[in-house]
Amino acid sequence: MKSNWPAPHIAPEAPLQFVINAAAGSSAADAKRQLIEDALQATQRQGNLIFSGPANLAQVARQAADLAIANHSAVIAVGGDGTINTVAQAAHALGCPMGVIPQGTFNYFARTHEIPDDPAIAARQLLEWSPWPVQVAAVNEHVFLVNASLGLYPDLLEDREAYKARFGRSRWVAFWAASATLLRAQRRLRMRIEQESAVRNVKALTLFVGNNRLQLEQLGVPPRLTLPDTPGHLTAVMLRPIGTLAMLRLMWHGAMGNLGTAEDIEHFSFNHLVVRPTLSPGRRGVKVAFDGEVTRLRAPLHFQVLSKPLYLLKPAPTSNAASAEVSNESHDA
Repeated sequence: MKSNWPAPHIAPEAPLQFVINAAAGSSAADAKRQLIEDALQATQRQGNLIFSGPANLAQVARQAADLAIANHSAVIAVGGDGTINTVAQAAHALGCPMGVIPQGTFNYFARTHEIPDDPAIAARQLLEWSPWPVQVAAVNEHVFLVNASLGLYPDLLEDREAYKARFGRSRWVAFWAASATLLRAQRRLRMRIEQESAVRNVKALTLFVGNNRLQLEQLGVPPRLTLPDTPGHLTAVMLRPIGTLAMLRLMWHGAMGNLGTAEDIEHFSFNHLVVRPTLSPGRRGVKVAFDGEVTRLRAPLHFQVLSKPLYLLKPAPTSNAASAEVSNESHDA
């Protein structure tokens, strides 16, 4: 993407700050430590390895990004979508370049930016990459790189984590968890949507906002609405209230990768969307998911593209279209 923000400089001799979602001393932490140390040794780079549990991850990420800024370095997220999102919040706020060593189930963000799924390969290669601007979106004050949603989708994520805790982490477990959630979906989401000058009241099972081309393509969203074909825009997908049989048909569309053609699905692109959900008496917040994390936010919800990009360590764009997007201001600054 084109950016008016200057590309940050990374000093080759400065130590990189690795934020690792794992308890120090655990077998998982030892494995992550080894692959990072091997990569640093192979490239003769320096790095600080910072381990943290989920409870302290946001604070640790902020401290690591502060240190990276002071040393003209970068902060590296080591983990799944939740870890990447937490580090991105800190890196984006401070204007710190960021790298990713993916260790999640789907790794949409990493795969979209041609970062290898294999953590060992990603760890070695990112040490040779330069920072490039990528689009960042937000719902209220929360940054998201892949998607944000309310309604049925946050319930699906919570059920998926419960299934994973019981049956292990795999794409099949995620699929069966999603199927179980969809088949018992009953609650309707009533909301007022404001898009530029258009205002309407809608009923839906879920509102899903995508900021990732790969995931939108896998959902079967029409190519004209996927990213980054329309830079500076997000894609909304709404599922209307339907019965069990219609839900089964919808699941079939999803399995075949043509969800975007289902008659019960509405999709549209936007730059800024205001959502005012109807809340139960006494309830002041609404459950919202972003990049796999679930929390409650106060309404109204503002979904928008942020003008300031995130500078990501990634391979240089290879296509003519991608090169045109990043060539002008991002690396001339």
